[in-house]
Amino acid sequence: MKQVILVTGASSGFGALSARALAHAGHTVYASMRETAGRNAPQVKAVDDYARDHDVDLRTVELDVQSHASADAAVARIVAAHGRIDVVVHNAGHMVFGPAEAFTPEQYAQLFDVNVLGTQRVNRAALPHLRRQGRGLVLWVGSSSHRGGTPPYLAPYFAAKAAMDALAVSYAGELARWGIETSIVVPGAFTKGTNHFAHSGTPADAARVAEYDAGPTAGFSDEILAGLAACEPADADVATVAAAMVDVVDHPFGRRPFRVHVDPSQDGCEVVSVVADRIRAEFLRRIGLGDLLAPRDNVCLRAEVSHVA
Repeated sequence: MKQVILVTGASSGFGALSARALAHAGHTVYASMRETAGRNAPQVKAVDDYARDHDVDLRTVELDVQSHASADAAVARIVAAHGRIDVVVHNAGHMVFGPAEAFTPEQYAQLFDVNVLGTQRVNRAALPHLRRQGRGLVLWVGSSSHRGGTPPYLAPYFAAKAAMDALAVSYAGELARWGIETSIVVPGAFTKGTNHFAHSGTPADAARVAEYDAGPTAGFSDEILAGLAACEPADADVATVAAAMVDVVDHPFGRRPFRVHVDPSQDGCEVVSVVADRIRAEFLRRIGLGDLLAPRDNVCLRAEVSHVA
């Protein structure tokens, strides 16, 4: 069934790839990004050209996840055009690389604002519509970093992604009875095919960085990046992440997987997640909330009630 989908952070990387893949799957897709009339104007043109050249329903919408007003306006525009919004893909995020000590507290706060609070702004804009519809999907793009091998120099990013995953898991239970499904796609550390590492932020405290570069961790950055690249198979393809998102969206309602890992490097996150998700399910059943493990089909329920009436 054709879905109306909002993808955040779709100017590049996983967001751009998934927006195109979802449009090719026959959906109406809004690739959202900030500064559509400024810095990202070339990306807007690229999306428009792509949609025309491939005859797909792919559009852009201005959305800065760091702005409540922007999130509200983007969702309102989509709902005004279609009368609904079916899927929200939380993809927007930012990576940083460097010694944890060298990042200022303000940098940590800014990273959490993009990676965690940004999802909350979009949820507060979109979820009232999904709840009124009695059906929808919230698809979170996580990272294997928060439970996998966790190499050094990525601490602020790991912490933000761990917080986002915790938020996603909590939301899953709170939205289930509203008929809103939750899935979490967990990519590994792809060092090729996206700009995550190339465009990653750096610590603001250059003096602390210099101390790490001159001490026993001299050359550590190169060691870490080389090690990560060596773990990644030569045939690792970031397009598999977009394909996984399409597969989740196209699954029948109520049968979508709760978590899907796409990690060619196999950093161990999937092993940990299987245990954590099993424990969550067992505990919810123990406290009498096992129904929260699957979304309630409110659409069919309303149809049945209407038929009886």
